[in-house]
Formats: sequence, structure tokens, C-alpha cells
Amino acid sequence: MSLGIRPPGFEARFCEACGGRLQRRSVLGHARLICPHCGYVMYQNLRVGASVLVDMGQDAVLLTRRSINPGFGHWVLPGGYAERGETVADAARRETREETGLSVALEGVLDVYAYRPSAVAVVVYLARPAGGTLLSESDECFEIRAFVESDIPWDQIAFGSTRDALRAYFARRVAP
Repeated sequence: MSLGIRPPGFEARFCEACGGRLQRRSVLGHARLICPHCGYVMYQNLRVGASVLVDMGQDAVLLTRRSINPGFGHWVLPGGYAERGETVADAARRETREETGLSVALEGVLDVYAYRPSAVAVVVYLARPAGGTLLSESDECFEIRAFVESDIPWDQIAFGSTRDALRAYFARRVAP
């Protein structure tokens, strides 16, 4: 999930339509970036990411240790950005296959996570392996492992969405 990421607080300076310098003005009661030359309003929308919490059986879940930024060297759920022309669910399956070698059967959405000031909303799907061969590493991952809750390296989790999804998942499993 590193391509195209802008640092927190990044703000565009030039109009996508005409190249003019943007100004911050009130539009419909919200401060927006607008172009005084052509009137284009540049909405700063969230990007959509898809992550997959893969239940590997025996109370274990799959995590990957990233070999790219952001989160280099830390553990995350398999995932990445949804691309134009694919559904978020398709992105979740594609990213899991690319990063882990597994095809997965999605079993629903665990939750959607978005945090200020991040420009990303992450849809976390629940899934089970449905084919493929689990890799030990991949282009984006130093390591790919299944963890039971007690063995998860909580202090080495890269993103809040991974941490919160894991906590929610394990809390649901023990709830009556």
C-alpha cells in the first residue's frame, strides 16, 4: 500500500484541470481547495484499501511482514489499494494472492477503518484459504506466517487498521 501515498497533511497546490494555483475557500460550508482560474473544486477524497484477515484454522490468522514502505519490517494483514475497474472485494482477493500465494474465499466484511489524518479507508474482509500455495515470502513481504493470538507481535504491527481488526476478530471469537 505504498504507491501514491501522500504524507499526512499533504495538500495539493495545483489544479488538476488547468494547472492554476489552488486556494482554500468555503464551498457549501466546508473549506475546500478551489481553482480561482477555472472554478474546479478539488475534493480530497479517501482512497480505498482492502485487507484480508485470513482464518488459517486452529485459531490462527495470517500476517505478512512488509519489505516495502510504509510499515517496512512490520506486520500487517495482506492487502492493498483497490484499483479502478475492480471491486473492493476483487482487490482484497488479488492483493492476498499477490502477497501470500493463496486464493481466498471471502466470508464478509469485518469492518471499515479510517483514521485522521490518513487519506485511506480500509475495508477488512474475513476469509478462508481456497487454493494456491502459501509462500514464505513475496515481492512485498519478508515473511508470511500464521499466528495464534498469544503469539502476535503486537508491538510490531504497522497499521491501526490491522491492530483494530485483529482485536475485533479475536474479541468476536470469545464472545458468547
